[in-house]
Amino acid sequence: MKSFFEGIADLFVNVLFAPLDFLRFTDSWALANILNWIFMLIGSVAFVYWMLELKKYNEKGEEDKSSTSHSYL
Repeated sequence: MKSFFEGIADLFVNVLFAPLDFLRFTDSWALANILNWIFMLIGSVAFVYWMLELKKYNEKGEEDKSSTSHSYL
């Protein structure tokens, strides 16, 4: 069983994370942080999309805003 987990560790360290090791040792700050910028861009696009969807839903006025809709209100 120990060799199974060592095989998984070897797969991740030596194969799947090899491109990240290349980025880590570059001299360019922007290239080293390219994954961070990609994730921030994806998160920003998702946030804007979600806010636009909430705005569309709010403008339709379909939500029940009466005080009897939930017992805790």
